[in-house]
Amino acid sequence: MTQRSRPGEARRRVLHAALELFARHGVGGTSLQMIANEMGVTKAAVYHQFHTKDDIVRALITPALDRLTQLTDLAERKRTRTARAEAVLSGIVDLVVANRDLTGLLQSDPAILDMLRGTPEMQAIERRVFHLLAGPDPEPEMLVAAVMASGALMAAATGQRLDGFDDESLRRHLMANARRLLRLRNPREA
Repeated sequence: MTQRSRPGEARRRVLHAALELFARHGVGGTSLQMIANEMGVTKAAVYHQFHTKDDIVRALITPALDRLTQLTDLAERKRTRTARAEAVLSGIVDLVVANRDLTGLLQSDPAILDMLRGTPEMQAIERRVFHLLAGPDPEPEMLVAAVMASGALMAAATGQRLDGFDDESLRRHLMANARRLLRLRNPREA
C-alpha cells in the first residue's frame, strides 16, 4: 500500500498544510484553494476530506481538547488540591509543548478563539481547569496567578525567543515558573 493510499493519510496531509497556512495567514486569510495549492492537489480533493474550513479547524483542535478533558478528569481524581493542581498543570504543559504550532495558532487567531469560546464544552473545561489550578474558592491573588499561569504557558510555548529550547528543557522551565506563580512545591522538594 502506498503512502497516499493509506487510510487517513490524505486527511493528515490536509491538516498539516492547513496548519502551516493558518499560522502564516490566519484562518480568515486562508482559503480551501490555498490549502489545495499548498498540497499540489485540486480543491475537490480537499473537499473530499473536509467540507468547510471550520471542519478543518475543528479537526485540528479536537484532539487537544479531548486530551485536555482526559487530563482534567484524571486530575480531579487526585486526593489533595496540590496533587490536582500539579496533575492538571503537568498535563497542560505537556499538551502545550507537544503542540507548539497549534498553541501558537490558538493564541493568535481570533477566528479560532471565537469558535472555542462559543462552545459550552470549552467553557466547562476552562472552569474545571481554573478550579483545579486555583482551588474551589480562590483568593483574588490565586485567581490572578491561575489566569497568568495559563496565559503565560500559551504565550511562552509559541514565543520565537524560546524556539531554541528542546521539548524537555521547555517543559522543565514552564513547570518551574508556573509552579512559582501557583505557589506549588516541586514534588521532588516536598
